[in-house]
Amino acid sequence: MGNKMALYWIIAVSFAGGLMSLLLASIIFKKTNAALVNNLVSLAVGTLLAASFLEIIPHAMEASNNNFHDISFTVLIGILILFILEKLMIWRHCHGSHCHKHTECDTQSNQSKPSGNSGIIVIGDLFHNFVDGILIASAFLVDIKLGLITALSMLLHCLPQEMSIFSVLLHQGLSKFKAYMWNIASSFATLLGGLLSFYVLSVMENLLPYVLAIAASSMIYVAISDLIPDLHEKTDAKDSIMQISFILLGVAIIYFLHDSIH
Repeated sequence: MGNKMALYWIIAVSFAGGLMSLLLASIIFKKTNAALVNNLVSLAVGTLLAASFLEIIPHAMEASNNNFHDISFTVLIGILILFILEKLMIWRHCHGSHCHKHTECDTQSNQSKPSGNSGIIVIGDLFHNFVDGILIASAFLVDIKLGLITALSMLLHCLPQEMSIFSVLLHQGLSKFKAYMWNIASSFATLLGGLLSFYVLSVMENLLPYVLAIAASSMIYVAISDLIPDLHEKTDAKDSIMQISFILLGVAIIYFLHDSIH
């Protein structure tokens, strides 16, 4: 019964979450400004880090019978692998030439100079959403509460990303309708990843703690490698205070959910 309920939650959250992030991103995109995006990124940093350290890693420890060494090692290896993969992707796109790595949140300031092609962007988004589905499903298989907190963190992180992708597709010549359709199609990858993860991990439960550890390493890496460097570009006192405030708000949200859902 527990696994059946987890499956229902995985389907509902994976499907609704992908569409919701696209809908919210498209609404915010129409009224966006740099301060709003900056606040969303700061909030995502807080929720991603808090969900990793306060929820996902402790649950991975418990699921592994408190095998602290192996879980910590898996988190570390996950972060290093993500760094290597990102390096390879940057190298492949730059081919040794001088190149600037565009992040999710600086697309708005570079709208007049879109780069790459829409096919590569959509494929990248498909893969990203597929992995998100795997991570969300692994969390729901451990605990419904953990799944909801993980899904919330993913949603907040995906808002700036979906805004960026929507913007790039429009500025590469796609109509709004086609941009929406591509984004909706890519959101189904979350559901596919969730279902695949559910059926594999239901049979191979011994892998679950390590998938959770990889989920934590992914969320930590996104926060410290992709999002925090963007925040450091804003150096004046007012922006810094807002960033710290929204990061702490993100942490507080996860902390509050941890206490209230238990």
